Amino acid sequence: MPRSVIHDKMISHTIEGKVRFSEVDSMHIVWHGNYLKYFEDAREQFGLHYGMAYLDIYHSGFQTPIVKTEINHKSPLKYGDSFKVKISLHQTIAAKIVYSYEVYNLETEKLVATGQTIQVFTDGNDELQLLCPAFYEKWFNQINWD
Repeated sequence: MPRSVIHDKMISHTIEGKVRFSEVDSMHIVWHGNYLKYFEDAREQFGLHYGMAYLDIYHSGFQTPIVKTEINHKSPLKYGDSFKVKISLHQTIAAKIVYSYEVYNLETEKLVATGQTIQVFTDGNDELQLLCPAFYEKWFNQINWD
């Protein structure tokens, strides 16, 4: 974790999915790049659940590009498997968004993958923001951190 993350403070959300044929390779296991799509689906649902969706950020005049992605593969998912993704937003003092992910096979309950993404804020001119935008800071401070 980046040094700016306060390790014991986070909020989480879980989504579920089923591995589709288009997501597997010739060995019938999920192609490694599709885990990024699962992470994306989890981020989108997390934002909708907690009231900070992509369009909320966009309509506030900002974007949040990903600057770092990490995936650790533990066990394969195969065609037809059901899975869940637990996404956690970590409390941070920096002007960035740090999520961690855990992907589990629902049938076996095995941990399939872990990961992390880091996003930063840019304005409408693609300028990096060194401070969190006011709208995000307000939302962030209203969260009931575990």
